[in-house]
Order: sequence, then C-alpha cells, then structure tokens
Amino acid sequence: MSVKLRMMRMGRRNRPFFRINAVESRTPRDGRVLERIGHYDPIEKDTAKQIVLNKERAQYWLDKGAVPSDTVSQILLRQGIKNKYAKERVNRRAKARALARKKGRPFTKAEKEKLAAAKQAPPPEKKAEAAPAEQKPKAESAKTEQKPEPQPKAEDKKDDGR
Repeated sequence: MSVKLRMMRMGRRNRPFFRINAVESRTPRDGRVLERIGHYDPIEKDTAKQIVLNKERAQYWLDKGAVPSDTVSQILLRQGIKNKYAKERVNRRAKARALARKKGRPFTKAEKEKLAAAKQAPPPEKKAEAAPAEQKPKAESAKTEQKPEPQPKAEDKKDDGR
C-alpha cells in the first residue's frame, strides 16, 4: 500500500478550504482517508491561522514513506518540515528552467509578460524618429492645414438627370 499526503477540497463555491490527509494513493481526491493531519484555509488573512498541521503525524507519515503532493510539500516546508520531495521539485524546476532558457523560451509568468510587452512596444529608433515629427513648429503645421482642396470643375461633373 502506497500512502500519499494530499489535500481534500472542502468548503463552498468560491470559498475553498482544504484538509491535509494521509490517503492511499489509489483513492480519489475526496475518497477514503487514512488519517487527517491538518487543514489549509487560503482565504484566511492571518497567516498563522491559515495552516493548521499536526507536525508529528506528518513527520511520522513521511518517515513511513508517504509521498506528499507538490502543494502539500510546500506547506510542509513553510511549517519547517523538510522532505526529499521538495528538493526533487526544486531540481526538476531548475532543469526545466535551464532547458527553456537554452531554447530561448520564457519560463515564468513574469518573463512571458516582459516578452509580450517588448513585442508590443515600438523599437527605440522609431520613437526617436517619431518625436521630431511631432515637434514641428506651429507655423509649418498651420501652412499645411491651410491649403484649400481643389474644387472640381463644372465640366467634370456630369448631370445624371435626376
């Protein structure tokens, strides 16, 4: 039997609340629980009350070979419980980041936004060229605006007979 430490979603719609449980790996997310270890309330403003965890039982299950999910692993780290799975996740992300950089692709959300902003903004050379055009003296711009449009000749107009 393989045991996992993972979360079970509780609470109503738009108001999540999670229980941290030790469960058999083959059970569904909200299935049968071996032991309830604590809970996590992401909506709670006070960070001390956000996570309630029985550290001794969590350490017990980790010592027995339970594998925490990525989210539970982060919660355990915040509570001061180190585990080998957190280190593995850090190594996986570092490897993925290096691979993305090698291919020249953005890895984080901030990098993606920076790249999108760079594509939308015009290059600095075009800004420099556009600036003098906007700063024309008023006299020149007034001359160009005062040119009357040529009036069509009466010969050019044809009467359709209406």
